[in-house]
Amino acid sequence: MKIIVIIKRVPDTETHVKLGPDGKSIDPAGVVYVMNPYDEYAVEEAIKLKEANGGEITVMCVGTEDATKEIRTAVAMGCDGGVLIKDPEGQLGPMGVARALAEEIKGREYDLILTGKKNVDDDYGQIPQLIAAYLDLPVVTAINELEVNVADGKAMCNRSIEGGTERFEVSLPAILTAEKGLNEPRYPNLIAVRKSMKAPMDIKDPAPTQAVMKILSMELPPPRVGGKIVGEGVEAVGALITALKDEAKAL
Repeated sequence: MKIIVIIKRVPDTETHVKLGPDGKSIDPAGVVYVMNPYDEYAVEEAIKLKEANGGEITVMCVGTEDATKEIRTAVAMGCDGGVLIKDPEGQLGPMGVARALAEEIKGREYDLILTGKKNVDDDYGQIPQLIAAYLDLPVVTAINELEVNVADGKAMCNRSIEGGTERFEVSLPAILTAEKGLNEPRYPNLIAVRKSMKAPMDIKDPAPTQAVMKILSMELPPPRVGGKIVGEGVEAVGALITALKDEAKAL
């Protein structure tokens, strides 16, 4: 079974983000970068499928050359090699990234494409669906359970919805995006980390596609205002309603 896993290098969610002097980017000083957490679930699921059915896992990423670290993390977990498509300015946007990945995937032999349901930095959640459109593939998003029947070329997957579960049968090849709860990603050991440094890594020049999105400015959210006590007991109800209506604009 041949699987492609798409990942992204993102700031750690616990990082205290500061804006760069240009007002259009994040100040990299002191920022710890990691593999997108949702992509970790996709990597783990791919490895579980490989362990059960054999095959090969290729990791793909669009980003700066520093993203080779996250690709090698996936290799240390159990993937076989990686492809980095350089986007040094990070200006391709979802459509540009999806086009670059689709062009790289075209012509390859694969049974399944896995990735996270969204990236925790930009929160777009569009790239898997765009790739599916470019490659004319079925796509199921935010799955938390997966069964693959290699012989039949089918995948059964579950997705949680409000009050229940949706169950899908999809023909392979297909794109599936991982939700938290699909599995528990493993931690690579030191030997695997060392071996990952020798794994095949294909670093490609910037994608031959024009950026369709330009960041004009970035700003941090306003600081949170401290709460206040408007009273106690039944007597406070009127003051609370007034505050919610006139100050918080919540009513």
